[in-house]
Amino acid sequence: MGIYDFTVKAQDGSDVSMADYKGKVLLIVNTATGCGFTPQYEDLQKLYDEHHEDGLEILDFPCNQFGNQAPGDDEEIHTFCKGRFGITFPQFSKIDVNGENAIPLYKWLEDNSEFKGFDKNPAGLMMSGVVKAMDKDYKKNSKIKWNFTKFVIDREGNIVARYEPMTSLKKLKATIEQVL
Repeated sequence: MGIYDFTVKAQDGSDVSMADYKGKVLLIVNTATGCGFTPQYEDLQKLYDEHHEDGLEILDFPCNQFGNQAPGDDEEIHTFCKGRFGITFPQFSKIDVNGENAIPLYKWLEDNSEFKGFDKNPAGLMMSGVVKAMDKDYKKNSKIKWNFTKFVIDREGNIVARYEPMTSLKKLKATIEQVL
């Protein structure tokens, strides 16, 4: 099974086949509107504006599993993101990324990527402490650790990179530009 075999729910509740994105470079992100990382929406929109015509699609999956930081329904989340950050990339229905209710796409992303640790900076050290309190074995599994975990998918549907929430936009952008 590959990424193009999955179907996800659009923000309006309709089904979207991941096969619709064949031939595109994808950046798949689980987001939250009330997270300390929420300002990343601004950088994501800039990246989208710069590279959408080159074949980049950013797929935004709101998730309320980390600190209940994505309150509200799909419409409220979308209104906030569009109004505050002017997002124009596709936003999907709120999902779970971990556990028994995780959508199959995210189960596949976890099963086919590995957690390589947080950046060695103050934010990374802080995240290590927060995540360790929730999952003592977090370093040994591929579960999504927090909001704004990012997956870069190449035009053939392969996972090229997994980036944790505090990875610099510069590093993320360099990977995307290389894959494009």
